[in-house]
Formats: sequence, structure tokens, C-alpha cells
Amino acid sequence: MKAYVIPVTAYQQNCSLLVCEETNKAALVDPGGDLPKLLKAIDELGCELEKIFLTHAHMDHCAGAGELREQLNVPIEGPQKEDLFWLEKLPEWCKMAGFPIAQSFDPDRWLEDGDTITFGNVTLDVRHCPGHTPGHVIFYHEGSKLALVGDVLFQGSIGRTDFPRGDYDTLVASIRNKLWPLGDDVNFVPGHGPNSTFGRERATNPFVSDKNFG
Repeated sequence: MKAYVIPVTAYQQNCSLLVCEETNKAALVDPGGDLPKLLKAIDELGCELEKIFLTHAHMDHCAGAGELREQLNVPIEGPQKEDLFWLEKLPEWCKMAGFPIAQSFDPDRWLEDGDTITFGNVTLDVRHCPGHTPGHVIFYHEGSKLALVGDVLFQGSIGRTDFPRGDYDTLVASIRNKLWPLGDDVNFVPGHGPNSTFGRERATNPFVSDKNFG
């Protein structure tokens, strides 16, 4: 599997284009907007989009998903169903933030902890990691030791918890109980900013480093 990170929208959200090297099938993780930019990347790589995966339902991660589904007739999988209230109010949140308006939609499949998602010959594991939003999930590809963590964890920081139904303690527990066991050598793509590794964050991240949890 190859992964290409494509920042989109004014929020510079990391949309990931995943490509199965065996079949040339592809998936987009968190297409929050700038669809012409994403479609151009797909075309330039010569791959075929098969699915859309969502880590959570904040507008900068999901606002382009419904339109993309209509254009290409591909299913949307994720997030976990506790994020339904975010999807239902998507037009309202977009308007409040001055974000391009997107219509609410339902995914074709809600995801739960322990599920797997597939495209081409690639399988990724699903972990439910609430705290930033109640229905946030992350995706992990064991073969390449790569995790796509949305807004759960960043290089040197963690996701905000001041949004509706966010919770700081829940988020910290998600990181330490769901992410760290995957291994220090796992590279992760956050929802914003540069990649890092779980090992680096365990050692240096001021919010969740091991030295703060003796």
C-alpha cells in the first residue's frame, strides 16, 4: 500500500489517498473538500477510487464525502455512529464557520472497534478512539506500520476536546490504550501537520508521554 497526503481546505487538513499496489484500487481518507484537487491526484496516479473512509464527522474531514460519493458512486465507510449528530448538522456547522456549505449525509457503513475496512487487496484495522469526537475512529495498516489517526493525535499535541461531546480524559485514554499498543515504530498521519511515530510521541508529547503516566 502506498499513501499520499493531500492537504485540503483552508484548514490544511491531511486527506490521505491510499493506493493498493497490486490492484491499483484506491481509497480516500477524510476528503474534507477541494474535490478538484483530489480528483486530479487520482487521475495523475492513474488509480481507481473504490471507497471513502472517514475518521470523524467534523466538516474539514468529511464535507466533500457526500458530493464525491455522488460523482463517483463509491461508498462511504465510517465514522462510528456516535458522530451522527455532527453529520446531521453539517450544513449548520459549515455556515457558522464560513466553510463551503455541504449537505448532511449518512455513511453507507458505520464502523465499530475491531472492524476491518478493505479496498483492493488492502485490509486496515479499525480502532474506536473517542475524545475529540465521540465517534472518532482510526485506521491501521499492519503491513506498512502506518496509522491514519485523524484528530486524535498530532506531532507534539492532541486533538481539541472543547467541541460538543468532546472529553479530554477519554481522548488521553484512547491514545494510550488504543494507539500505543500498536507499537512505537508505527508511523502516523495526523489530521493536520507533519507525520510522526507513536514512539516519538510517547517520549516527547507533553500531553500523553510516558513520563507523565508513571
